[in-house]
Amino acid sequence: MRDGTKIAAQAEAGRGPGDRGFSSDAMRREKRAVAGNSVLAALVITILKIVVGLATQSLGILSEAAHSGLDLVAALVTFFSVRVADKPADADHQYGHGKVESFSAFIETGLLLLTCVWIVYEAVRRLFFQSVEIEPTSYAFLVMLLSMGVDVWRSRALGTMAMKYDSQALEADALHFSTDIWSSGVVIFGLALVWAGRAYRVEWLRQADPIAALFVACVVVTVSWRLARRTMDALLDAAPAGMRNQILGRIATVDGVLEVERVRIRKSGNRYFADVSLGLARNFTFQRSEQVSDMVTARVREVLPDADVMVHSVPRARHSENIFDRIRAVATRHNFNVHDISVQDLGGELHVEQHLELDEQMSMKDAHDEVTHLEAEMREEIPEIATILTHIESEPATIESGEQIVLEPGLEKRLRDVVKDFPEVMDVHEFQFKRIRERLYVSCHCTLPDDMPLARVHDVQTALEIRFKQDAPELFRVLIHPEPVTDNRR
Repeated sequence: MRDGTKIAAQAEAGRGPGDRGFSSDAMRREKRAVAGNSVLAALVITILKIVVGLATQSLGILSEAAHSGLDLVAALVTFFSVRVADKPADADHQYGHGKVESFSAFIETGLLLLTCVWIVYEAVRRLFFQSVEIEPTSYAFLVMLLSMGVDVWRSRALGTMAMKYDSQALEADALHFSTDIWSSGVVIFGLALVWAGRAYRVEWLRQADPIAALFVACVVVTVSWRLARRTMDALLDAAPAGMRNQILGRIATVDGVLEVERVRIRKSGNRYFADVSLGLARNFTFQRSEQVSDMVTARVREVLPDADVMVHSVPRARHSENIFDRIRAVATRHNFNVHDISVQDLGGELHVEQHLELDEQMSMKDAHDEVTHLEAEMREEIPEIATILTHIESEPATIESGEQIVLEPGLEKRLRDVVKDFPEVMDVHEFQFKRIRERLYVSCHCTLPDDMPLARVHDVQTALEIRFKQDAPELFRVLIHPEPVTDNRR
């Protein structure tokens, strides 16, 4: 089954390639049990074929005995590879041990090719150089029929476990043994023709046995080629056909992704690993980038359930960026927080004013050097800026201690009288006064119209704060919280 079809079938069943709702212990037990049973079956069948092949001198049976002997080796390799592949990742094998299953399939391919070489050599020798008398006894037919029955049983058992746990080693064994059914049937047909040639004295039918052996070799070559392709794809980390385009399509639906720079997929055992590199807006916060990464991971797992996904984000400038976005992007690059950005177009030249927060423990000289460097970088990246003026603010790093106080109604009344000069302010309430380090702080809530633009709200707040300080110089800091009318009606 192709990887894409298999993954789709598992996704419909609600299962992922690595852990489809089954416990790791149960998975290991079932995989080892079916691999162990395959080893026992291969051992019994190989012994029977060798005994009957030597007794009958049938090249077809002897070729099948050699094939089964290599099947035994392959089954042993599969059994041990399954045990190793299920080990968890460690410091030396950070992607786990799943590649052991691919290596096991690679060994099986080599063994199958060795079988072909011997079968072809012996068939040509018997056809053209040395005639060998065949004794198609009833035991020969019985052993080959028994072999077919065993192969039917173990190919189905291995195929079921391979599909259930996405095991490449078990799948290779299942494919291997399913072809054994047909090759055994060809040998039986060859023996039947030899028996018919002897019974009815048709000499040319006696050559049916080596011809049947050549047909078996063709079957083995076909199996080897299929296994070789799958094994090399796994060992060379080939992505499943069409899977990359599916992932690209899913990622493109994630809001915030500007571009997908790279998608790489590799498989180790029954687990897929996806490496995705994205272009995100450079002014995204760390939290927003993490949210986008989580959504991308979810989209990838819609295609490859339970995949181990690594998302790498690269900052990119959006085409829709305005000058404010570009200014913030430069500041964010240095982990600075700028606010109250004002841009004036005076005579065709842009003049920028901004507030920048820096560590309150920083000295004046160090702070000025940081600002000078930042302003130079902004002018270099945004050449249309003529001048930049930065207001430096201290970024609080300590919790201030103080005592909440309530003043005489006089100060609050003076401030309420100031509000009357601002017709846009519909109401002022919840005054609160605090004294911190001998400084007086005041905060209040102002009700403004629902449809007032935010720019006008900011202007009203700023003007009101200035008037408060003019009428009450003892105030050190004023904080006004705007509220819409509808909020106060709840």
